[in-house]
Amino acid sequence: MSANVHVIGVGMIPFAKPGRSDSYDVMGEKAARAALADAGIAYELVQQAYVGYVYGDSTSGQAALYGVGTTGIPVVNVNNNCSTGSSALWLARQAVASGAAECVIAVGFEQMQPGALKAQWDDRPAAMGRTLDTMSDLQGMSETAPMAAQMFGGAGQSYLERYGISNEVFARIAVKSRTHAANNPYAVFRDPITVEEVLSAPAVYGPLTRLMCCPPTCGAAAAVIASEEFARRHGLKTDVRIAAQAMTTDFDSTFADGTDMIKVVGFDMAKEAARQVYEAAGVGPEDIRVVELHDCFTSNELISYESLGLTPEGTGEKFVFDGDNTYGGQVVVNPSGGLMSKGHPLGATGLAQCTELVWQLRGQADARQVEGNLTHALQHNLGLGGACVVTLYEKVR
Repeated sequence: MSANVHVIGVGMIPFAKPGRSDSYDVMGEKAARAALADAGIAYELVQQAYVGYVYGDSTSGQAALYGVGTTGIPVVNVNNNCSTGSSALWLARQAVASGAAECVIAVGFEQMQPGALKAQWDDRPAAMGRTLDTMSDLQGMSETAPMAAQMFGGAGQSYLERYGISNEVFARIAVKSRTHAANNPYAVFRDPITVEEVLSAPAVYGPLTRLMCCPPTCGAAAAVIASEEFARRHGLKTDVRIAAQAMTTDFDSTFADGTDMIKVVGFDMAKEAARQVYEAAGVGPEDIRVVELHDCFTSNELISYESLGLTPEGTGEKFVFDGDNTYGGQVVVNPSGGLMSKGHPLGATGLAQCTELVWQLRGQADARQVEGNLTHALQHNLGLGGACVVTLYEKVR
C-alpha cells in the first residue's frame, strides 16, 4: 500500500449536551461541508464515503450525506463502539492507500440521549457478553453503577492497588483536561475545576467520581483523505499525511484466566496497535509531542500513557505529577480537552481527534497550539468489545 495518504481537509462542529444539538443528519452534513471547504474541493470529486455512528438506524450515513449531494458514490455505514470514528478513518485510509479510490471522505456523528450508555437490544446475545462475563468473574457486577464505569473504574482500582497510589492522580488528569478545554470553542465543558472538587464529586464506581467520567455528548466531525497524486493534480494541501495506522481487536489475554481489568479494558490492544504504528513509521513515543487519546474516564487516560509507551509501566503517577502530560512537559495530551471535557459523541470522537491533530500540525490550533517544531502527532481511539485504532500523522515539509 502507498505511504502517501494525505488528510487534505478536516472539519467539526461544536459539541453539545443531549437535547441541545441539531439532529444527527444536520450535524453530519455540517461537518462534511466543513471538511470539504477546508480541503477546497466539491463533493463531486469524492469517490467513496465511510460514515460512523453507534446509535442510529441503518443508512443514517446516507441521510447525512444526501444533504451534501446525491452523486451515487458508495456510502458505507460503520459501527465499532467508541472507536467508530477512527474505524471509518481506517477504512478511508485503506481505500486510498490500496488505490481503490483517490479521494474519500470519513464522517462521524452521534445524537446521544442523556444518561449512561446502554444496550439497545435485550432479545439476543449481548455483543459484549464475553467482556462483561470476564469483568463479572473478576469483580462482580453492580446493579446500579453504569456498565462502562464499572469496567474502567475496575481497571483504575487495579492500577491503584498494583502501584500503591491514590485516586488523586485521576483527579489531576481531570483538572488538566478542563484547563486545556478552556481554550477550545468546540468543547462542552470549559470551566476550570480543582482537585478538591473532583475528589468530592459524587462517587460513581470504585475510585471514580462523576468528574472523572466523560459525559454523553452530541456532535460531528469529518476528514477528507486523498492520494498525493490527486492532491497535487488539483492543487490541494499535502501538508499532513498519515504516516502509519493500525487497528487491533482483543487478544486471548483479554479473557484468559488470570487476566485483570486493565487488560479487559484494552491495554494489550492499544499496546500492540501502537507498536505496529511506531515500527511502520520508524519513530518512537519519544518523537511525539502531541497526542489525542481516548480518555473516556481519567483512569483510562492514565493507563493509556503506558500502553502507548509515553511513559514506562508503573510510572503514570510521576508522569502526571511532574506535568509531563501538558504544556511545558514531555507531551501535550488531549490539547482539545479530550473526551472528558470536549465531549464524547461516540461516532464523531475519532474524527474529532483527527481534526485537532491536523490543526496542531498545521499550526492552526490557536490558543491550544503546542509550541515548537511539531513533526508527528499520535491518535488513540478505543472501543470495547473490541477495537483500538492508533494513527500517526506526519507534517510534510
